[in-house]
Amino acid sequence: MRNPYRSLVSGYVRWIQKGAATPLGGLPPARRPKVRANAPKALIFAPHPDDECVIGALPLRILRELRWNVINVAVTQGSKKERQAGRWVELQNACGYLGFGLIQTRDGGLEKINPKGRESDPANWSAAVDIIAGILQREQPRVVFMPHAQDWNLSHIGANLLVMEAMAKLGASFSCCVVETEFWGAMTTPNLVVESSPRDVADLVAATSFHVGEVQRNPYHIGLPAWMQDNVRRGAEIVVGQGGEAPKFTFATLYRLQRWVGGRLEKVFDGGRLVSRKDDLKKLFA
Repeated sequence: MRNPYRSLVSGYVRWIQKGAATPLGGLPPARRPKVRANAPKALIFAPHPDDECVIGALPLRILRELRWNVINVAVTQGSKKERQAGRWVELQNACGYLGFGLIQTRDGGLEKINPKGRESDPANWSAAVDIIAGILQREQPRVVFMPHAQDWNLSHIGANLLVMEAMAKLGASFSCCVVETEFWGAMTTPNLVVESSPRDVADLVAATSFHVGEVQRNPYHIGLPAWMQDNVRRGAEIVVGQGGEAPKFTFATLYRLQRWVGGRLEKVFDGGRLVSRKDDLKKLFA
């Protein structure tokens, strides 16, 4: 008997090849809901330009379903000086496509945002903390997105340390929901499996393609749907529980939701949650 999965796998290959040949960026903006000027804010603290797209499933749903003001904070613009200006333009285009706002920390982005830079140049680190604290104080976000503390890439780990210190600097009066994200290193204790629609996934892939200089080197935007499919598998065991019934999701992203209150992180709920395309996100951030 001929293996019936050969045609399935061959189909994957054909679509990957077709996706890799698709023009990068240059698309008109995706659909944008009307957002009130005084709508709650969600800030994405992205270690690099492109992180806002890769982890952007829940922020995009917040924008489209809750009509909150989602703003990406460009913590760095990459480590290559010759690419920083170009990456800023690409980031503007990607955020413009999705409808995200954009904040530049300073011209060229912050530098040495990693554990080594924190230790070797405390003056630079302290200035960076002040910049992030100032953004948090001014914007007063309802939700903050940042990488988790073991996200492997040193700039991702540095962004976690930076935002945590900035929130602590604001004192006990500052509070918000904190959503930790994963990209390079998987979380051991995520507590959310957030489903995405095919349309949202397609828009995230398209937005990632605006980071032309990066995806020309490595077309990782084409692999984003497969990563989100694998997140369903992982989430079914890690968040729902070993041996539990897997959600009937095709695409999902894993997150860890907590609340920053009284100068520290606290649990919002015990266990894990499945968030389907039909679920009301307001319940997460009540």
